[in-house]
Amino acid sequence: MTVRLPSEVKEGLDRLAETTERSRSWLAASAIAEFVKAQEWQITEIQQGIREADRGEFATSDEVAAVFAKWSDAP
Repeated sequence: MTVRLPSEVKEGLDRLAETTERSRSWLAASAIAEFVKAQEWQITEIQQGIREADRGEFATSDEVAAVFAKWSDAP
């Protein structure tokens, strides 16, 4: 797999690789793995929410008000 990076990103990756004593490939693979994990989680949660909505499972007005009250009272 080939990835084209803007020069400033490549330079940052080079600095990070040197500082962490890791290879650019290791850092890139690690970053891609974290990105994929986050995206998969988000897609799974969205799909679950859609299935719940399709079943008519929504928060009650009282539940929504409680969440708003919780966050509006936060310092």
